[in-house]
Amino acid sequence: MASYAQFLGRKVTVQYRVGDVLLPASGKFAADSGRSIFLEQHVEQRGKRSYFRWEIPYQYIHRIEEAPEIAELQTPPEPAPAQPENSQAASASAGIGLSPSSAASLLTLPQRPKAV
Repeated sequence: MASYAQFLGRKVTVQYRVGDVLLPASGKFAADSGRSIFLEQHVEQRGKRSYFRWEIPYQYIHRIEEAPEIAELQTPPEPAPAQPENSQAASASAGIGLSPSSAASLLTLPQRPKAV
């Protein structure tokens, strides 16, 4: 079996097999036992810190690769072409035979109040 020790301490993305389905997992490569790898992901939600840990046996690993750092992912946003807000609604309504005002009502969703 392959050894994945070169990924120790790095952020990785793993694609692994569960039955006939391939599932993705990402996190910090925490350990390599020689039979399984362990991924760890720290989460802070509602002020409470917790972590998840996955054990993935070698025979289920389909692909593993080092995840790019967050600084590499951030690119300056490109300016969007200047278009009136209703131009998308108008083009959508033209394709389905609706007036621009009825298409705009189809595209907007009411905002629900946030639960406390």
